[in-house]
Amino acid sequence: MRIPTENVGSLPRPTYLQAALNDYDDSKISQEELIKLQDKAAQDSITRMEATGSPMVTDGEQRASSYVIYHSKGMSSEADIKSASLPTRSQSTPFRKICEGVFADRLQSTLRGTGLATGLAPDGQYFVSDSLSHINVLYLIFSKAIFDDGHKRQLPRIVSGPFKYKTYAYENFKKSQPYAKCPMKQAVIAPSMLSLLYPLHASIEGYSKNKFLSDLVDECEKDIRGCFEAGAVRVSIDFTEGRLASKKDPRNPWTGENLLQTFINLNNRVLDRFTAEERKNIGIHTCPGGDCDSVHSSEVDYSELLPFMFQMNAGYFLIQLASEKDKEKVYKEIGNTIRRDANGVKQVAFIGVVDPLTPNVESPEEICEALVTASKYISKDQLGATDDCGFSPFSIDVKPKHGSPDFARDIAFKKISNRLKGVQMASEKLGVE
Repeated sequence: MRIPTENVGSLPRPTYLQAALNDYDDSKISQEELIKLQDKAAQDSITRMEATGSPMVTDGEQRASSYVIYHSKGMSSEADIKSASLPTRSQSTPFRKICEGVFADRLQSTLRGTGLATGLAPDGQYFVSDSLSHINVLYLIFSKAIFDDGHKRQLPRIVSGPFKYKTYAYENFKKSQPYAKCPMKQAVIAPSMLSLLYPLHASIEGYSKNKFLSDLVDECEKDIRGCFEAGAVRVSIDFTEGRLASKKDPRNPWTGENLLQTFINLNNRVLDRFTAEERKNIGIHTCPGGDCDSVHSSEVDYSELLPFMFQMNAGYFLIQLASEKDKEKVYKEIGNTIRRDANGVKQVAFIGVVDPLTPNVESPEEICEALVTASKYISKDQLGATDDCGFSPFSIDVKPKHGSPDFARDIAFKKISNRLKGVQMASEKLGVE
């Protein structure tokens, strides 16, 4: 069997869909009109991905506001822009104009409270926010990610329980599945990310942290099982907070709390509810962020993450590497830390061979060379190929290095196509056909 390959999940939303999200927030179009355009974008994503020859496809998360917080009925994207802000440090005039043109009105809509769910207030800090669950939350200075270009995303804080998802990933999967001829995968958010909804150094009256974490684990398990029951052949868990957890950014208090081992243990509480056979098809994705063609934690050395990450009893890992400065060092670290027996399942490392944050299209030959080099350090039966990250994890992303979301979308499919060609070439060279 040739080297396995799959994408992470998201694709850039077309310009027409991002414009529709703006119009929906400003009450210029109805929810029904927005859904039609989401359907159109999802179908186009699947059709074009199938045309690349990909062995499995996604809908590019065209219905979701972000990879962190799933799309809520009646609030299709408003929370994304509620959490987005213009760069806080000086930026080039062209970049600021792009940001202003896309974000300004929606930030204003959010500040007016347009579409906010009951129990939400738009006065918080930075990561991503939305109506994820049937709980009351307030936006306070708590959990945030600050990207290298200065823009920020925020998380809310729980003020009462119980914690319940409002929308599950499998619900969006079911809407897109009829468009697909190929098998489909689905990405979900890690419980470790959602654990940051609870205060770091405080408790909630009537809702202990232990009770919250118990509810959280139940909901995450339900989300994953629901995807498989709906027909997903693979489910990958987005764990971008893993590398960020070691950044120790004084502007971002939770990153200095040494939470990485806590994150690993929590994620294993979910994974250990699945059999080894089921976990073969449950993956973990890690990267240093990927939003508006920027990152948040690339300076954190992989040696601080990998020994912890492979403690998770997942069957495979989607690992950002194409944009890494010293790839061979990381290949070697993967080979030294990946497990052949993770509680009954052999782990596979899908190394990133294309970079979604740049319009430069990697050639099949370059991708092949990366895989052949990686095979010197990683066993061939534990080697796979992927993209560094989703191509646009957030619904409003103008892709400034690309010039437009539509151009970035075209580039994404070219990159996917070349990844498949490079994988075929490497498989032949390595004799794993």
